[in-house]
Amino acid sequence: MKSLTENDNKVALHIAILTIHDTRTQENDSSGRYLAQAVADSGHKVAGQAICPDNRYAIRKHLSDWILDENIHAIITNGGTGMRDRNATLAAVTPLLDTQIAGFGELFRAYSFADIGSSGLQSNALGGKANNTLIFCLPGSSGACRLGWEKILREQFDSHHQPCNFASAYAKRD
Repeated sequence: MKSLTENDNKVALHIAILTIHDTRTQENDSSGRYLAQAVADSGHKVAGQAICPDNRYAIRKHLSDWILDENIHAIITNGGTGMRDRNATLAAVTPLLDTQIAGFGELFRAYSFADIGSSGLQSNALGGKANNTLIFCLPGSSGACRLGWEKILREQFDSHHQPCNFASAYAKRD
């Protein structure tokens, strides 16, 4: 089982963040910066952070390395999920998943609809699990990352959230 830290019986996950975009840099990656800060502010550890081009093979390389890392419990990607032909995130990630979390995309789109109306239809969010690593793909805008974190992921990564959460699966077992 992957190791983790517990603080006041709260599971602290090790989460990696991958920004997928052809022109983002450390200086202008506001979505990646937001997610890293949100992860840390919630008591989790940022276990890795990178930016890669919107290319399915570059995306798979980054994700595969993190999926194999026993110290990474979850990965959040942002970007490359839109309707343009160039967007490669879903095509890159889907074959890597052992299991899809079918309701994640639907729930994200429901929150998007409440926030931005019918444009939320184009929010191709994806959730799943590969080699016991949770993977969540969010659209690249800061608003979409904030929505995904605040409405879904923050609660699901909180081991105290009831009736169930993703973090509890990583709690140490006696």
